[in-house]
Amino acid sequence: MLADVRPLRSPHFRRLWLANIITVVGAQLTVVAVPAQLYADTGSSAYVGLAGVFGLVPLVVFGLYGGALADVFDRRTMLIVTTVGLIVTSALFWAQAAAGNTNVWLLLCLFSVQQAFFAVNQPTRSAILPKIVDPLLLPAANSLNMTVTMAGAIAGPLVAGILIPFTGFAWLYLIDTLTLFATLGAVLRLPSLPVMDAATAVPGVRAVIDGFVYLRTQPVLMMSFVVDLIAMVFGMPRALFPEIAHVSFDGPDDGGLVFALLFAAIPAGAVIGGVFSGWVSRVRRQGLAVVICIVVWGVAMIGFGVAVALADRWTTAMLVVALAMLVVGGAADMASAAFRSSMLLSAADDAMRGRLQGVFIVVVAGGPRIADTLHGATAAAVGTAAAAAGGGVLVVIGVVVASLAVPSFVRYRVTRGS
Repeated sequence: MLADVRPLRSPHFRRLWLANIITVVGAQLTVVAVPAQLYADTGSSAYVGLAGVFGLVPLVVFGLYGGALADVFDRRTMLIVTTVGLIVTSALFWAQAAAGNTNVWLLLCLFSVQQAFFAVNQPTRSAILPKIVDPLLLPAANSLNMTVTMAGAIAGPLVAGILIPFTGFAWLYLIDTLTLFATLGAVLRLPSLPVMDAATAVPGVRAVIDGFVYLRTQPVLMMSFVVDLIAMVFGMPRALFPEIAHVSFDGPDDGGLVFALLFAAIPAGAVIGGVFSGWVSRVRRQGLAVVICIVVWGVAMIGFGVAVALADRWTTAMLVVALAMLVVGGAADMASAAFRSSMLLSAADDAMRGRLQGVFIVVVAGGPRIADTLHGATAAAVGTAAAAAGGGVLVVIGVVVASLAVPSFVRYRVTRGS
């Protein structure tokens, strides 16, 4: 049941994975430092909210176009260029903070540039996995990667919260800059990774459109995006956590322990799921596995909403139940993502992998942001408990209906030797 570590036998994957352990904590320091610096400079949550817009737009644009680039140029070269770009932007974050900058627009523009490099880097990095890992081990490789990412999502904010009062923002950006060199070293040791049947011309908008046209002819791959959107848009309740922590569980209105626990619970579940992910490599019916995982996610969110509804009667007990439901949901989401990523990599043509990974990045980033808006509006009308539980119900109904509409997704199977 423990994590399948066979992908680490590949020296290229092992170096990238070990480097990511170092890099992901530094990246999370910047994730925390940017909104914290924005609020410290302005005292306005509106400016902090602008970071979402300045981050999402380049993530969508360059995620899609970066995937097209990754289907033409040598992917090792793409990784080198984008990793260097991330190092430079992180160093500029450090420079502006060390110089005492209070110009919000400079900080936001730097954040946009960083997200643009990230949006090109991630589809490329995912697209190389079938070249450096046995295809049958792709679920295990994706589980290992997600475990590290989610562990960083827990450790990074905690470390940043401790350091900021003592070191300020500049040191956090500097740590991020230095840790990125670990990834650069691993990328430089990769072999040349040309794309099979790659186009010869520099891709334009048409190449991005071709990716969507290809996706439309692949119902199994299309469904991998649809079910993820169903799970995230209807089922991700993170926008409700501040109000739930304060109103339902009597936490302070400016954060506090309950607030932190709610935000950490889903990543913690993903880490636990990753540690005990040895079973994922033995699953052949990956489409059915995704559907089951998303149903479990939906049921967990229903349980979370019910716990919130009962919090006024049994506050402590229901807090434990609510956190447990989020942990279960996080573990289910980790498994679902591992299978969906593997399906994208194994079922897609090599010349399309970059573009499909670009769409994957957009869906993964966009779904929760849409969920924030929907859950916030719904909670204002019916309350946080009903919004969370109702979202879970819609997840279960939505994924069942989608599975009935496209049965080939449920039947999708990985065979040995494929």
